[in-house]
Amino acid sequence: MKITDVPKRLLPWLALLLSGCALTQGTPRNGLPYDSWYLGFQAPARMEVWLETADIEDTQGKILVGMIQGTVALAYHDNPEGWGDRIPSGKGRDIYNEGLPKRIYVRWQSLVEPQTYQAIIEIPEAVRRQMLSKAPSVLASNRYDYQRYLSIGLAPSGWIKVWIMGTTSAPVEVLCMRAQVETKGPYQGRYNGQYARLNPEIQDYLKTHTIPYDSWKCPGM
Repeated sequence: MKITDVPKRLLPWLALLLSGCALTQGTPRNGLPYDSWYLGFQAPARMEVWLETADIEDTQGKILVGMIQGTVALAYHDNPEGWGDRIPSGKGRDIYNEGLPKRIYVRWQSLVEPQTYQAIIEIPEAVRRQMLSKAPSVLASNRYDYQRYLSIGLAPSGWIKVWIMGTTSAPVEVLCMRAQVETKGPYQGRYNGQYARLNPEIQDYLKTHTIPYDSWKCPGM
């Protein structure tokens, strides 16, 4: 049916409907300047981690349970000491049509120790404001990217570091803290306390190398 075939009395309603559709298509439903933000996880080189759960509470009070689970990305460099100069966004997912994170609950297995940790990561309002701002690209002088990527580093002894970054803008460290030991062990006591399997190559590496715990330590802690 053509618009010319619509009865005149219905044309105002049709115009209103079309304008509403255009507004919906142009404005993300989460109220942000982008339709998704990214949550990723990483671990230092060779320091393998199994993420049991990552639960999110967003700024709208919505609870998102089990958003990310499984292995996390490892740092680009071979030396496990510190985090290195190249900080990746980490292995994770885009969080579509939800508010920015208010707090994130994480529970993970540090397989090289082995030990299980848990933490509630409070995301400050100042960090969320940064995620709504653009930063200069490292690739082009006239390009700016929203810092919508949130990357969380998980290290032995429960050390946590958080960065934000854009698609091509440099990562910015925004938080450093330490998690608590999960006294119930892996999977909160289920599966007879069995940890996820450690990569055999990393097992061999640990036979001749120590874990550099202090290299991930937060300043002043």
